[in-house]
Order: sequence, then C-alpha cells, then structure tokens
Amino acid sequence: MDEELRTVQALLEKLIEFSVAYGFQIIGAVIVLLIGLKVASWLGKKVSGLCLKKDLDQTLAFFIGNIVKIVIVAFVIIITLGNFGISTAPLIALAGASAFGATLALQGPLSNYGAGLSIILTRPFTIGDTIEVKGGSGVVHEVKLAHTQLIGEDGELITIPNKRIVGEVIVNSHSNRIVETRIPLARTGDADKAIALLRKVLDEDAVVPDEPRPQIGVHDFTYGGVILGLRYWVPSQRYFQERYRLNTALLSALKADKTELLGAGGTAIALEPSSADQEEIS
Repeated sequence: MDEELRTVQALLEKLIEFSVAYGFQIIGAVIVLLIGLKVASWLGKKVSGLCLKKDLDQTLAFFIGNIVKIVIVAFVIIITLGNFGISTAPLIALAGASAFGATLALQGPLSNYGAGLSIILTRPFTIGDTIEVKGGSGVVHEVKLAHTQLIGEDGELITIPNKRIVGEVIVNSHSNRIVETRIPLARTGDADKAIALLRKVLDEDAVVPDEPRPQIGVHDFTYGGVILGLRYWVPSQRYFQERYRLNTALLSALKADKTELLGAGGTAIALEPSSADQEEIS
C-alpha cells in the first residue's frame, strides 16, 4: 500500500514539474493555434469578398480565398510545432515524400483536381451558364476542384468529373439557347406571307428576346416547294418547354391562315384550323 502511494506521489510530482516547466508554453501554443485558425478563416472570407466586389468569377474568388486560408493555417501549424520545440524540417521532408507517393497512388483522382484548377483559372464557363459537354448538359450549379455540377432542365443534379470536361468541346449557351426549326412550304403557298406570319408570332412573344432578333427566311429549295428556316433564342433553363410552346403557336398561326405545307412525294397539304384554334382566333 505504501509503495503504491509513493508511486502515485511520484507521478503527481512529475506532472506538477511538467506543468510548471511547460504549462505556459502549451497554453501559449494552443492560444496561437486557435487565434491563427480564426484569423485564417476570417482573412480567407475577406479575400473572397474582395474578389467578388472586383467582379471576379464566384468560383475563382472562393478558390483564392481557400488558398489564402490554407497557407495561413500551414504557417500557424509550423509556428505551433516550433513552440513545442519540434523541428519542422523532417516533417516537411516526410510531407514531400508522402505527397509524391500519394500522387502515384491517386493519379486518377488528382487528374480531376488538375482539370478543375484549369477550369477555375481559364473560366470557359461560369456559374449560371448553360453548357453542353460530353456527359450531360444543364445550368452550371457549382464548380469544384474534383467535379462540376449541372442542374438539368427537369431539376436533376448532374455531376461530371472535371477531367471529362477539359479537352472536350464545350457549348456555352450562357443565358439563352438557339432553336432551329425547318418548315416545308408547298409551291402553291406564299413564302413571303408565311415568313411575315411566323415573324409576327415570334416578335410578339414575350419570351423570345429582341436581341439577337429572330431569323426567318428560305433555308433551302426542294422538289415541289421551299424549306423555310427559323432561328430564334429562348431561355436555356426552359429550352424544351418554350420550344414546344412556340412550335404550337407557330402551327396555330399557319393553320389559321390555311397555309399549305409540303407533304411526302411533293404533294401539298392544306392546314385547317381545329375547333380550339378557331375559338382562340375568334
């Protein structure tokens, strides 16, 4: 029993001796670490906010802010380890060797990070743009180092690895996307009248922008008539919805005018307005 008490007493003496010798050093190092982490987080947000005020791309602004935060945190950790008397040189060498090994082991995933860095720096598209790339199409929701996320027209979330984007053909429609339509007009039909009718429908539609102006004209010639071509722009996020709606409006206008379209074998087909079309016209 006495031996156990002497052991406990010796441990307490060692603990008190250690606390007296290193207590303030430990407390100071912990305080420096906590303050450094707070400063790193605050400064990272400040840098991101400053970049956004300078009209820098949102993804690039957050990327720069995170880089500043990581650099400050690294310096704080080095200072904290130095306060404990730990030499950082071996740790730096170990980190370098580990990074080299990780590079070989994670070559596939790391290629996504390299591609993500390329996207962030070159900015072929920004958040809010509508892009079409190998693997999917939609509105850019978020650009990260590993992947890019798109929101499809039906609300689905599409995640594309960045290495699948870099080096591919990217179609960036920004906020509007073009609709191209062909209408075969019979030889007996009045092309000028049909063009004027179709242009009126598009010009009066609130969704179709004034600039760039819709383009309508004779796209090509064919046996028994001509092919009218239409090119107009609609919001990218509602591409199919607006295309189908406008196609219906264009068809109703042609029906109301009893325009003759070109059928198979070059025969003329007269469009007759339906009862619903007649009610709308009246």
